[in-house]
Amino acid sequence: MKPKLLGMSLLQFQEVAADLSLPKFAARQIADWLYAKGTREISGMTNLSTAARTALEERYQIGHTPYIEKFISSDGTKKYIFPTSIPGKYIETVMIPEYEDDQVMEMGRATICVSSQVGCKMNCSFCMTGRAGYHGQLSAAEIISQFMNIDEAQELTNAVFMGMGEPLDNWDEVSKALQILTSDWGFGWSPKRITLSTVGVLPNLKNFLDNFKCHLALSLHTPFDEERAALMPVQKAFKLEDILSLIRRYDFTGQRRVSFEYIMFSGVNDSKRHADALIRMLSGLECRINLIRFHSIPGLALQTSPRSRIDDFKARLNNAGIITTLRTSRGEDIMAACGLLAGQER
Repeated sequence: MKPKLLGMSLLQFQEVAADLSLPKFAARQIADWLYAKGTREISGMTNLSTAARTALEERYQIGHTPYIEKFISSDGTKKYIFPTSIPGKYIETVMIPEYEDDQVMEMGRATICVSSQVGCKMNCSFCMTGRAGYHGQLSAAEIISQFMNIDEAQELTNAVFMGMGEPLDNWDEVSKALQILTSDWGFGWSPKRITLSTVGVLPNLKNFLDNFKCHLALSLHTPFDEERAALMPVQKAFKLEDILSLIRRYDFTGQRRVSFEYIMFSGVNDSKRHADALIRMLSGLECRINLIRFHSIPGLALQTSPRSRIDDFKARLNNAGIITTLRTSRGEDIMAACGLLAGQER
């Protein structure tokens, strides 16, 4: 199979150009056709000579992966099913619309929730992706292909790496995708349009914070180590204390934000004791907390906290000066809400 151009960096395009005896500036031309213009055919790269296009087509392919199915929620959220390079394994990508005018349904924001792995190794007890097991990594081409092959590709305003998989456990390919998204030779997006969510995989968290100015969202879910280890086995390898120590070294007082994801489990992590421990833990750190209603998973005894308890928890944190919001649940009726993505076997 021919190598894919999609997912390559500018340096790799320069290597392609050199390999085909093309001038160095052809690398930027190829990148522009792929990422800015979104061409689907090498023959359409009309500012390359006919000989150059022929040589390129003989050796390479564009490499798009179209979705094979989509589901539409009653709230407008869409879930797309993409095949992967692993036979019989699929990933799910979610598009979350926000409407400026509900009467005419004019879209104000369109956020893509991107997958980075086929399954996940982290095995978080409350997440269907982790419970389904790990099957392999996505390439940068497969990650970028999600952006370019959903129906709303031209309308996207934001991206969250919160789909299937742990982004920092596939750092080589995710970092390539982030470079493509934020470079002037790529999509040219501001890094402020992108949020990466992680359980806190060290040292790739440091690599991310050093090399990109995108927002960070850390899966927290409890301030207590033993409880977090029970919910998230990764706590045993990457201690919350070490993760927070690293985060505190960086400046989040400007446009780059750090937020903490906190799923509310009834009787598990929703007490005043938990709220007060969070307040102490995050004291002095410019951050926000996103509370998330737990979406039930078959065979799992965990339940979401009652709304009144969530409201009390939220108020306690806000009164202590920590900006705290309750995330609106989207796409639950199509299994597209937080924690429900699992991929499908066919």
